[in-house]
Amino acid sequence: MKWKRYAAATLGLSLAVTAAACSSSPGKSNEGAKASTQPSASAKATESAKPAENKKFTISALFYNFGAVSPTDGPGLAEFNKKFNVDLKVTNVLNTSFEEKMTAMFASGDIPDATTLNTTMLNGRYAQLARQGALLPLDDYIAKYPSLKIVPSQVWDALKVDGKIYGIPSYYPKFGLTPMIRQDWLDALGLKMPTNYQELKQVALAFTKNDPDKNGKNDTYGLAMSQNINPDFNMGAYWDANAWYHKNKDGQFIPGIIGPGRKELISMFADLYKEGAMTRDFAVMTWPDVNKEFYSGKAGIFIGTPRGMGQANMEGLYKLYPNAKLTPIPPFADPNGNTGFTAGINFNAMTVLSAKLAKEPDKLQRVLEISDFSRKFYPYDQRNPNNADFDFWNGKNTQGYDMVDGNVVRKADAAAKGLGPWNYWFDVNWPANDTDIDYRKDYSFKPLVDLTDTYMKLIPTWKYYVNPSYTAYSKTNSEKGAELTKFLMDEQTKMIAGNTSVADWDKMVTEYMNKGGTQVIKEMNEGIKIKDPKENYK
Repeated sequence: MKWKRYAAATLGLSLAVTAAACSSSPGKSNEGAKASTQPSASAKATESAKPAENKKFTISALFYNFGAVSPTDGPGLAEFNKKFNVDLKVTNVLNTSFEEKMTAMFASGDIPDATTLNTTMLNGRYAQLARQGALLPLDDYIAKYPSLKIVPSQVWDALKVDGKIYGIPSYYPKFGLTPMIRQDWLDALGLKMPTNYQELKQVALAFTKNDPDKNGKNDTYGLAMSQNINPDFNMGAYWDANAWYHKNKDGQFIPGIIGPGRKELISMFADLYKEGAMTRDFAVMTWPDVNKEFYSGKAGIFIGTPRGMGQANMEGLYKLYPNAKLTPIPPFADPNGNTGFTAGINFNAMTVLSAKLAKEPDKLQRVLEISDFSRKFYPYDQRNPNNADFDFWNGKNTQGYDMVDGNVVRKADAAAKGLGPWNYWFDVNWPANDTDIDYRKDYSFKPLVDLTDTYMKLIPTWKYYVNPSYTAYSKTNSEKGAELTKFLMDEQTKMIAGNTSVADWDKMVTEYMNKGGTQVIKEMNEGIKIKDPKENYK
């Protein structure tokens, strides 16, 4: 499974689940070749600044990648510089070292013109930098660029710090990663699709003990999981570690990672671990490795999404098991009678600009023009070599991508070789409507097309919980969030592996509260507007 720069907003709770499934290059999804929207506003925006059009600007940028890092001399960068008349000095780093690199650069005063932050930093580092005056307020520019004007108001609201907007959001649909199952294994064992965790547990045990692939060997198991309890197999907001859904005895919302739904999940995982029904070495298994584990046919339950799936993985599974069939698992009804997954914040990153650009209006204009161009969304009938802008951005036909049965398929080594200009600028096309995107066109392998089709039909029927914490802020969380999350992840991992007991849950929560959790909850609730979570399903 292959997603680019995916991370759900977690209010500083940098859970690995939010970055689950990322394995390729920054901020641009693997979707065939989505890139931008209607013609750029650059021509109109520069009418009164003709002399600046011919001036070459040096632009610095810091972006992160979940996979291959594009080289600094790739052909895509040369084309980028030529097109926009700039000298782009871009620093691309792996996501695992991004925060360290960013901290060092910002601390030294070497703040890049453009930096892309993960949404896990939304109510932490992002808000902190905005309040320190390091970032440029963008409110005055939104109406000038088509790709910014179509961003929904709730997205801009989530990006406001003390009433001002400091980030350009990168599009991501409201749906995220949801559990999927080997339907062929269910059929082989005469089992039904699970509708609650007790049934899911029994299915996982059956996948482990009853030879679902009918090869006569004891070589299968239930859940595929990697380090940091990733994926967490939440079947709705009630169980989501990132959702602020539950309340404590004082009526305050609390983070899902310490809620009763999470405890239920950890208890189930501990039971399955004892039975060998989940990945044995999950505590040290990396995300790429757990993908290999699942797609090699060892496990029967994992996660999927219509967007950004790795076709090579699916082809590998079907080469080994031609009769395999994957199906999404619909959300479970929680004890409160609610059914629905947590809605994503509708963007997966935000590009911030240095406040210093306010003193260089012509350079700022060029940066915004580049951003607007990169965010164009091309209708499917315009995604071909005949569209000059599309062809340029994707590295040109046969060089950066190929046309396969009328669909665009980017070269597998596009990121590693920096084949297209899109490899060098962090932004994602922003469609006018979510329904403008047909993810089926991103793939040419029929089983993956069929799975995507199933997801696309089911997703509109599901409800989504709008996380009330998206617009709240906690100074304590921005300072201690990563430390607190690591503590909880470590403790919960021990519980699953049997090194400690789930009976110690309350002890863990108390320690979390004493370490700063109490203040985080207090500060977050001061910014949470809704009072009743059941009213926040859309």
